[in-house]
Amino acid sequence: MPRPRPAAAFLQRTAGDPAASGPGASLSIGLCAAIVAASVHEPRVLTIRLGGGRRAGEAAEALPSGPLEAEHRTLEIGLRAWVERQTSQRLGYVEQLYTFGDRDRVAGEAALALPALVVAYLALAREAAGAAAAEWRSWYRYFPWEDWRQGKPPLLGPIEARLAGWAAAAGGEPERQLREERLGLAFGRHGASWNEELVLERYELLYEASLVAEAARDVGRAKVEIDGAAGVPMASDHRRILATAIGRLRGKIKYRPVVFELMPPAFTLLQLQQTVEALAGVRLHKQNFRRLVEQQGLVEETGAISGQTGGRPARLVRFRREVLLERPAPGLRLRAGRRAAAG
Repeated sequence: MPRPRPAAAFLQRTAGDPAASGPGASLSIGLCAAIVAASVHEPRVLTIRLGGGRRAGEAAEALPSGPLEAEHRTLEIGLRAWVERQTSQRLGYVEQLYTFGDRDRVAGEAALALPALVVAYLALAREAAGAAAAEWRSWYRYFPWEDWRQGKPPLLGPIEARLAGWAAAAGGEPERQLREERLGLAFGRHGASWNEELVLERYELLYEASLVAEAARDVGRAKVEIDGAAGVPMASDHRRILATAIGRLRGKIKYRPVVFELMPPAFTLLQLQQTVEALAGVRLHKQNFRRLVEQQGLVEETGAISGQTGGRPARLVRFRREVLLERPAPGLRLRAGRRAAAG
C-alpha cells in the first residue's frame, strides 16, 4: 500500500512549482486559525503580536498563521503545528472555514510576498495562558458594531452616514441601487431586521467604502475617518478571516451544540445564556431560552449548586452528550429579546 504523500508535496506539484521543495520550504499556501473562547461577558479570539509587518503600516495584531511546509502531512497538521509554535495552545475542535485567494485586494509588489491561497480554520477552545506573544482579546475590539446586547450601538450612526454617502456617490443609478440594497440587507436598514450572521458582509462593505484601515493599506486609498468606530485593524487579511469565523459560529450555534465546547464542565443556565448572548451579540429572552434548552434536552443536572451567582444559589448543569445521537440538529434556535431597530 503506497504511503500518503505530504499535503505540501501534493500542492506543490499541482501548483507547478518544482523549485519549492525540501523540508521547511515555504509554498504559496498559507494556514490561518481563528481560535475562539468565550466567557459570560465577551467572546475572545487568540491573537499574536507581529514584530513588525511585512508591509509598511501593517498592523501588529494578527491571527496565528504560517505557510504550509513540506513536512506537513495534511493542512490541519500544519495548522496545529503553527498554532502550538506561536501560542503554546493545543487545539481541540477544529473545522475548515474557507479558502481565501483574492490577491486583487493588495496592490503592487506587496501582493507577491503573500500566499496565493490562505486556508482558514475555526477552532474552539477554553481560554488558557500561552506564549508571551499570544493574547486573548475580545472580538468586539475588531468589530465594535456587532455588539447589540445593549441595543443598537451608538457608533453605528456615523458608520451608516458614511456608507449612505458612499452609496450615493456610485457611478450610475444601477450601481447606486445595488449599493443601497447591500446596505439594507447587511445593516438592517429601511425596515429590514439586523441579521447577526452577516458579519463578513458588513466588513466587506466597510472595506469597499474605505472605512477600515485595511482598505487604505492594501490598495492605497485614503481612509475616511469615522471617529474610531471602525475597530482595530489586523495584519494582512486577518480581520476578513475573523469576520467569516464569527458569522460561521453565530450561525452554527443555532443548529449544532458547539457552544458547549466553550463552556466549563459544569455551569448554570444563566452562564450558558450569557455566553450565547456574548457570541451572538444580542440579548435573549430568559424564559424562552431556558424553555428551549429544556425542550431540546441539551443539559442535565449535576446535583451541585453554585453559590457564586450574586443572588440565590443556582443549580449546576452539564452538557448531555447523548443528544448528539438522538437528533441531527440539536442547536439553540435563538430568539432575541426586544431591541432597537437598525434604522
